Amino acid sequence: MKVTGIFIHPIKSCQRIALEQAEVTPKGFTWDRELMIVDHRQQFMTQRDYPQMAKIQVKLSGKVISLSVQDESLEPFNFEPQLTGNTLAVKIWRDNTIAIDQGDEVAIWLQKALKLSPMQPCRLVRQSPQQLRRINPNYARRSEDQVSFADGYPFLLTNTASLEELNRKIAENNLINISEVPMIRFRPNIVIESDCPFVEDDWKLIKIGEVYFDVVKPCDRCIVTTTDQFTGKRDELKEPLKTLATFRRQAGGVMFGQNMIPQNTGVIHKEDQVQCLEHQ
Repeated sequence: MKVTGIFIHPIKSCQRIALEQAEVTPKGFTWDRELMIVDHRQQFMTQRDYPQMAKIQVKLSGKVISLSVQDESLEPFNFEPQLTGNTLAVKIWRDNTIAIDQGDEVAIWLQKALKLSPMQPCRLVRQSPQQLRRINPNYARRSEDQVSFADGYPFLLTNTASLEELNRKIAENNLINISEVPMIRFRPNIVIESDCPFVEDDWKLIKIGEVYFDVVKPCDRCIVTTTDQFTGKRDELKEPLKTLATFRRQAGGVMFGQNMIPQNTGVIHKEDQVQCLEHQ
């Protein structure tokens, strides 16, 4: 088994960046979900309620982020994320934390890009290094385990063989021909190639390159998986959720992929070998 994809999402729920290698930090890959958009109540915004977030393209060059959207009337916007400035008390799921506001200009650009009304102002915030966001203690392995603005865990791993099996079942369950669901719908950080569907379900400890990961919890999936990650359009047949529910429903939801917590830091690369050191 080997790594075939490495991805970061610098702004939560916006488009991903594919990498050849990435640095593993305690809270995730460097830059992954480091920023997020919040609404006028300082509540986090995602594609669950704003599928148009999928259209925002993100590029990273050194310390500068470039934003663009497929809208000829809106010019791309470049900015350098700041770790100083005004702070906001924000909420992501059940967590309340203090984040660093990134200013009026990028907020106005995002409001236009997302086509929000003047009554729906938004702000872009960056996670403060002084405000650690702890992992759910029911799944954390160490007291210092932490996470970025990701939903709950530093890393999400998916398996190509699992996706192939899912697409096979989708084809069986639908009377009309539909396109295969791409891996991008699941927004993973690490994609591995294997020949065994859902082999990751049985993992407890794995090693990728020189980095050890605790595999702590299957990932319960939501409506985002039915959203085209370039256009923001929802799948009319509600795939892949409809088919996943027929064979991947467990206590807590419909599962695809595994959440992981790193034991150490380091760099992982595409083509790195994946070893399972301990099973559930």
